[in-house]
Amino acid sequence: MTACRLRETHVVVFGFIVLMCICFSSIFYLPKNEETIFSLELHSGRPGARHVNVARDQKALYEKIEKANIPPPPMPETIKESQIADMGTSTPEGKRNKIKEMMKFAWDGYRQYAWGSNELKPISKIGHSSSVFGRGELGATIVDALDTLWIMGLTKEFEEGRKWVEMSLDLKKNARGDLSVFETNIRFVGGLLSAYALTKDGMFLRKAEEVANLLLPAFETTTGIPFSLINLQTGRASNYGWASGGCSILSEFGSLQLEFDYLSNLTGNPVYSQKVEKINNVLAQLDKPEGLVPMYLNPHTGKWGSRDFSMGAMADSYYEYLLKTWLIEGKKNKNYKQWYDDVIKAMENKMLYRSKRDKLQYFANLKGSRVEHKMEHLACFSAGMFALQAKNEASPDARKHYMTLAEEIGRTCHESYARSNTLSIAVSIAELGVGPEAFQFLNENEEAMTSRDKYYILRPEVLEGWFYLWRMTKDEKYRRWAWDMAEALEKNSRVGAGFSGIRDVYASTPDHDDVQQSFLLAETFKYLYLIFDDDSMKLDEWVFNTEAHAFPIRN
Repeated sequence: MTACRLRETHVVVFGFIVLMCICFSSIFYLPKNEETIFSLELHSGRPGARHVNVARDQKALYEKIEKANIPPPPMPETIKESQIADMGTSTPEGKRNKIKEMMKFAWDGYRQYAWGSNELKPISKIGHSSSVFGRGELGATIVDALDTLWIMGLTKEFEEGRKWVEMSLDLKKNARGDLSVFETNIRFVGGLLSAYALTKDGMFLRKAEEVANLLLPAFETTTGIPFSLINLQTGRASNYGWASGGCSILSEFGSLQLEFDYLSNLTGNPVYSQKVEKINNVLAQLDKPEGLVPMYLNPHTGKWGSRDFSMGAMADSYYEYLLKTWLIEGKKNKNYKQWYDDVIKAMENKMLYRSKRDKLQYFANLKGSRVEHKMEHLACFSAGMFALQAKNEASPDARKHYMTLAEEIGRTCHESYARSNTLSIAVSIAELGVGPEAFQFLNENEEAMTSRDKYYILRPEVLEGWFYLWRMTKDEKYRRWAWDMAEALEKNSRVGAGFSGIRDVYASTPDHDDVQQSFLLAETFKYLYLIFDDDSMKLDEWVFNTEAHAFPIRN
């Protein structure tokens, strides 16, 4: 009896010693990252509060997943630095593999920390659902990424996205506040239609039609020119309060043709094509001041707003869609090409300039009669547009002219990324290897760059231009420039769980904005990948919408 008690005592003492060892070990081996502690204090106002916030957010997220009968996404695989180095990037195939790894890293971070939200905050490691998507959680990153995942052969990731779309994509139920009609069209309708075009999976087509139907009330105006915003809960459509005279915006109502025509073509329902045809009929009948198309049009009166003109924001994709609608219909509808030719000719005459010192060509903005010698990152898409135009021109002179213009714009946009203080662009050297939101051409005694133009939010337009230029010319410099940008993204934008925009591209170290935009996965990584892959998505078979979603050419 005594011996048994003694043995029991020994067991208890031994167990106590083991338990104490475990406790002390956990204290010594817990992470002690001072930067992480500081980050918690910075975001929450008190130490450790973000642990509670993240736990609460993740719990709510998983509850939603369980209610939708979707298994929680697995933890992303960790890719070590040594594995990345072993991939090798000396060949186009190696570069493609690296870009695929970057895409997978961005997707995995979103999947782990923001599944179902519109975008990821990669430093905070939470979802980001706001801005052009209203306040609802609509899974914008999932829909935007689908065709890129398919093109890259990331099959498992694509199937994860497909399952979420099938079981959880419901804008009518989940949208909150005002949504951008334009952004919803190019990202959701466009992304779903592209996924259908690549897979012939009817579920994607049904979902695209559901989303497009939700946008139709925005077209109920006197002229048929749609409003910019729609509230899917109330059905109320409106325009931005800041837009000139309550007007709709050219790039928004002028960039619906590809998606709506394709949807009518697939479903046999003519209503979508009829909506965009009415827009084009209104535009065709309006007088164009000096051949130019203003940014603003009143949807009630059918009259132009303020006389502002741009190749960039609030106008850009209108020109792109004129050209691409002509191409996607097998060059049959000559009206679109004529409208395109007319406005581009006017823009060349009135808005195209060449810098004095280094002869860099750029499209300035016009504010009434005032010339604003500034070119926007968004306007750099035009290098690709002109290259695509040149490829499809019948006249040798026109082919030569527009390919030269494409190359000149591509060079100017490269200078905004690489260097500038020795050029006519009045900004300092871009330390981080990516370009600003806009860059100016100024006289020596004028102020240089405004602070609001120094940011980079992972935009694709410069790459887009180089993609088309590479495909048309096979000049290796476009691949070099693209790879330089990929390395700049890897070095400066890759953060905790994804990629972040940068607030000042002229700083020596990045100050991140903590948002991984959905178009990084839809556009930036797609164009990077395709620059190093000549065998897929051939330009005589596919047309990309303004969100880089691919539609087949109809011959």
